[in-house]
Amino acid sequence: MPLVFACIAPHGSEIVPELAGGRHRAFQPTGEGMRSLASRMGWAKPDTIVVASPHSLRLHRHIGVVTSENSSGSVAEGNKSIRLRAKCDVEFARALVEDADATGLPVAGVNYGADKGPLSDLAMDWGTLIPLWFFLDRTKPKPRIAIVAPSRGVPLRQNFEFGKVVARAAERGAKRIAFVASADQAHTHSKSGPYGYSPSAAKYDEFVARAVNEGRLGSILELAPGFIDEAKPDSPWQIAMLAGALSLVPMNGEVLSYQAPTYYGLLCASYSRNP
Repeated sequence: MPLVFACIAPHGSEIVPELAGGRHRAFQPTGEGMRSLASRMGWAKPDTIVVASPHSLRLHRHIGVVTSENSSGSVAEGNKSIRLRAKCDVEFARALVEDADATGLPVAGVNYGADKGPLSDLAMDWGTLIPLWFFLDRTKPKPRIAIVAPSRGVPLRQNFEFGKVVARAAERGAKRIAFVASADQAHTHSKSGPYGYSPSAAKYDEFVARAVNEGRLGSILELAPGFIDEAKPDSPWQIAMLAGALSLVPMNGEVLSYQAPTYYGLLCASYSRNP
């Protein structure tokens, strides 16, 4: 059973104790949720963690797959910073590109710097780095990673279909694969936030939590674009990918934590295979 674990994980920098400073108590529920996800990831012992991040490559009308040998980056808050470097699973990434291309999906494999070696190193965005900050230390031996970038410029259904590609590639291989939908939820919870307030924020976040607990994550495809725009989440595209994978590999979903301590929602959800 190569697809061994999946989750929805937030990526706000405030959830990292090393960056939060005196604000860490406000984000404690999410910190506990992330530590629980990290423990479950460790139990699953993946060889490769696939991370779908909304803040990585922004390709015009294409889903991106990182084919570099390495990815490294940093996140800073004030005078505090964290840095991470990880080895990428180039073999699995290239398989995703080939499989997606064969199905007619708009996909692009991307490298940076050099074709091979230590200079083949694509910048790691915060949507990738922050979940991995929790997960890589708890997983022994340390897994490789594969970074995928959903596209907001293609129909949500095509991100869903790419999730199927991930599941098929995982199921036919010998590696143990985990999938992380790196996603903060609605961003319009507060008038003082950068996107203002909308009542759609709470409705959107409640919708996602119910979809996880009721096993209908694919219903994300039914949401009206106008409703999504009012709530301003950065999660539908990654969740659609996860839903696509789950349509082929059924898993039990469970919300571990949810809170909206500032202007955006934070949800931790775990998926484990059915017995």
